[in-house]
Amino acid sequence: MVFMGDRATLLETGRFVQRHARNAADEIIEAVTAVDAFADTTARTEPDAGPETEAETEAETEGRHRRAAERGDTDAMSALGALLLRRGDLEGAEPFLRAATAEGDRAAANNLGVLLHQRGYPDEAAGWWRVAAVAGSAPAAHALGRHHRERGDEPAAEYWLRQAAEQGHALGAYALAELLEHRSDVGAERWLRAAAEQGHREAAYRLALALERRATEPLRGPHAYGPAAAAGRAGHAYDTAGRLRAADTLRGGERAPAVAPRPETGPPRAAEGAAARLLGEAEQWFRQAAARGHRRAALHLGAILEQRGELKEAGRWYLSSAKEGEAKAACALGFLLRDAGDEESAAVWWLRAAQDGDGNAANALGALHAARGEQQTAERWYRAAMDAGDVNGAYNLGLLCAAQDRLPQAEQWYRRAAYAGHREAANALAVLLLQAGDAGGAEPWFSKAAEAGSVDAAFNLGIIHAGRDDDRAALAWYERAAAAGHTEAALQVGIAALRDGDEQTAERHLRCAAGGGSAEAAFRLATVLDARRPEPGPVVLGAPVDQKTECEEWYERAAEQGHRRAQVRVGMLAAGRGDLAEAARWYREAAEAGSRNGAFNLGLLLAREGSEREAALWWTRAARAGHGRAALRLALLAARRGELAEGRSWCARAVELGPAEVAERAARLSEALREELTA
Repeated sequence: MVFMGDRATLLETGRFVQRHARNAADEIIEAVTAVDAFADTTARTEPDAGPETEAETEAETEGRHRRAAERGDTDAMSALGALLLRRGDLEGAEPFLRAATAEGDRAAANNLGVLLHQRGYPDEAAGWWRVAAVAGSAPAAHALGRHHRERGDEPAAEYWLRQAAEQGHALGAYALAELLEHRSDVGAERWLRAAAEQGHREAAYRLALALERRATEPLRGPHAYGPAAAAGRAGHAYDTAGRLRAADTLRGGERAPAVAPRPETGPPRAAEGAAARLLGEAEQWFRQAAARGHRRAALHLGAILEQRGELKEAGRWYLSSAKEGEAKAACALGFLLRDAGDEESAAVWWLRAAQDGDGNAANALGALHAARGEQQTAERWYRAAMDAGDVNGAYNLGLLCAAQDRLPQAEQWYRRAAYAGHREAANALAVLLLQAGDAGGAEPWFSKAAEAGSVDAAFNLGIIHAGRDDDRAALAWYERAAAAGHTEAALQVGIAALRDGDEQTAERHLRCAAGGGSAEAAFRLATVLDARRPEPGPVVLGAPVDQKTECEEWYERAAEQGHRRAQVRVGMLAAGRGDLAEAARWYREAAEAGSRNGAFNLGLLLAREGSEREAALWWTRAARAGHGRAALRLALLAARRGELAEGRSWCARAVELGPAEVAERAARLSEALREELTA
């Protein structure tokens, strides 16, 4: 039997069969060239040809093939059999395929195998695929390889899939890559690339993932973007955790996003450059797969673009993926819209994703309704998230109950999430237990959360150990939290370093904490820098005002956040520059917030300007708050006015408050007033 392989063409040249294809056998049906020289192609080339014309043309084509087949034309029999097989007419296709196969047509042999496989005769189908594959049919070799793979015969599967792949068959290359990847064979990437280059979209997607993995391994960590990052990232956090503060009172608060510590040493620049090239190539393959309708590639591409800040294009790819039914893309699109201020549109996409079983989207809807005060609806969506397998649902239910002071229910949900491994739920549960007086029950949960990576829990353990005067253990936990970017922990480490005289370490941690928004850290950092400044010279009238120093900028940052001591210090620095209006503004702000030093200094400025009556009001406020110098100033004012008894009263207050030099002056003044009264 002679097979006429030169008269056959391959059907599959890179086409990927979609999930809802009407006939999955199209992957391996092999077509033949039409040889009817009298074929009428008018209807095929006419741009306005409608469905009726196309149907008539197909019928005419079938008729011509049938007439030629009846005359014994092998090509016509093979083509007619393939046409009927595609249509699903197995009864009609079989005799023509068998007849063409008997004449040595390899495409017919392959297609006869497809027909028999569809009828439930896989072994007989494999026999015909083997005949066609030996004759050089790449689709048959691919089908035979898949047959052996299903039977568990991997060596035979690899042999035939390699035959198909080496002939340029995209599906064969992809199937071979899958087989090699299953065995962790490094050769898988080569065949993924071969299939991708021929237009196989799933191969392009898988190749992109492989390149991305290879790029990130030298960087010692997961890549910063991806579908998971897009669907639920720190920037979109809505699951907050309670945490203890540095103060003695125990209360819950919003968890700051955890920041991974920057490694002390990074990869060589050459490795970084190679990784960047691989990531760039991966992006191009994601883009190719997405352009061919691969919804997960579109999701991944959207995440890459969003990470890079190209939000408009990211939104387009998320939309494309979401329209194809990718719930994660719908969820990520919702976050993009929310961040752009379009909360209503965001809710529409979250709803679509949540109805498709995306727990992250259900959580987002819950947070949205909770923010609107719609607690019952929020609870319903959190439960939906939990039912979808998202442990954040239970955690968020705990937060919702805690916000309503339903503490027993909050504890129940926190426990459920904590037992499932949710570290912030474990931390929040520990806070609840500690607030209820169960320190013994709280500490193990803090430890579990901290060991799992909860920065808040590490900080809370530091507070617990500090409360026991176990400074070494407290500092260890503070340092651990500070290394992960915890602002208040960095402040505590900085304070401890100052106490130990390690100014360099203190400055480093205080800068971290101040940069994270801690007013106390900004003030303490400013005092460290202030101590290094040379003493300022006398103010010269008409001289240019010096620019603000770094320490003054940190004082101002703390002052703007309401730090009273910083406000007083900013006022003093402004007064030292001769800017009395600025000084008065900061003194007044501090005084109104309850600072006795601010009130005293404001009184001094007012008295200098001749507003002695208003100055006395501020000195009175300062003296009643425990400021000895303010009491002495009031005593002097009363003495000048001749109110000797009141003057002695303020002298007594100044002696009581001190400091020593003030007490001494007040005692002398009191004695003089007494003598005046008894004279």
